[in-house]
Order: sequence, then C-alpha cells, then structure tokens
Amino acid sequence: MKRTERLHALTETLRRASVRGRTAQQLADEFEVTTRTIKRDLDALEASGLPIWARTGPGGGYGLAEITSLPPVNLTAAQALALNTAVAVATQAPYSDSARAAANKIRDVLDQGTRRRAAELSLRVWVDVEPSAPRRVMTVLEKALVDQVTVNIDYVDARGHATRREVEPMIFAFTGGRWLLVAWCRLRDDVRWFALHRVERATATRRACSGHSIDDIGEPPASARAVGG
Repeated sequence: MKRTERLHALTETLRRASVRGRTAQQLADEFEVTTRTIKRDLDALEASGLPIWARTGPGGGYGLAEITSLPPVNLTAAQALALNTAVAVATQAPYSDSARAAANKIRDVLDQGTRRRAAELSLRVWVDVEPSAPRRVMTVLEKALVDQVTVNIDYVDARGHATRREVEPMIFAFTGGRWLLVAWCRLRDDVRWFALHRVERATATRRACSGHSIDDIGEPPASARAVGG
C-alpha cells in the first residue's frame, strides 16, 4: 500500500474507532507496518490539519475529534452491494487499488444498518476473476499512463517468446475476458496490444511519450466504449 493510500485508510480507521480510539500497536498490526511508521503517519495527518487526539497510559490511543465525522451517505443496501460487487469484479482491473479505496470511503460513512445489510448480502455474490498482471506491474503501468512516460516491459507472447520492449502506454482495454495494455511499441514502431497477464516486469522511464493519440489505435468495435461514456 502506498503511503498516500495508507494515510487515507488510517484516517478512516480512526473515524470508525470514534471515541474508543485505537492504539499505535493495533494500527501497526492492521496496516502491517511498525509503530514508528504509524506515529510518523499520525504526525503527518495532524500537520495537515486533521484534529487527532491522543490519550496516554492504559486504555489510551489515538482518534479523531467528533467534528470530523461525515454525514451518512444515502445509499440503499442494494446500491452498497452493487458497489462491493463492482470492486470485487474489478480486482484485476487498472486502478483497482484506487477503486477499493474509493469504495471504502463510501462504505465507512454508511449508516450502520445499511452497512450491515450490505455485508450480509455480499455473501450471496461470488466472483471468480481471472489472474492479471501482478500489482507491482500494474502500479507501474497505471502511473505511466497517467504521467505519459514510456515503460520498459518484459513480455512473453502466446507462443512463449520473451522480449523486452520500450512502450508508450495509450489505453487500457478489456475484451474477451482479459485486460490489455494498448501501447505504441518502439521495438515494432507500431501500435501493439499486450495482454497484461503476460507482462512479467515493468519499469517506468523518465522519457515522455512521443504524442501518439488514441486515434492511432483505430476504430473501436461497435460494442466498445470508454468507461466515462
């Protein structure tokens, strides 16, 4: 988990803890870091203006002042279930970590009854998601697409041939049950479609993409659309 994501998750954990608070050790165990790291994170949150309180001694811990509590989000249990389902299905999708963090933000401010009912209903929805690229690869590709810098990838094609290429990420596409990276391949000097589960390693460079547009990919199928469309 990146530090920015941990800081947000830490904030939500403290908000859920309410007046009870959480000890540094409990927080360290939850986020799988040291208590020293947790205390640095708490100092950073407090420096950003978050009103964190601290109690020392037995029964002590950390929490947030009640004025920081958010009003309940007006979702039905079915809507909350739909959100949980979408995030679960998107486990291997690009930016799935951000999707999970966003869903957690919403779930954390639901009223308790709706949250409990949605959790019960979630047990009645099963998903079996095909494996994609490891998170360490996805994180690099996601950031490179946003920053528009090139990436060196180790790629194994369907015939088992391994190559190393420098590519310019253009879009992520989901088709045929698989996620792919569509990129300008500097090795082939053309657009190529890379199945994410075949990308074994990715390293971002500091070289800017050369400006190939989405139009260079060609016309999408009639059934395809952008996620914002």
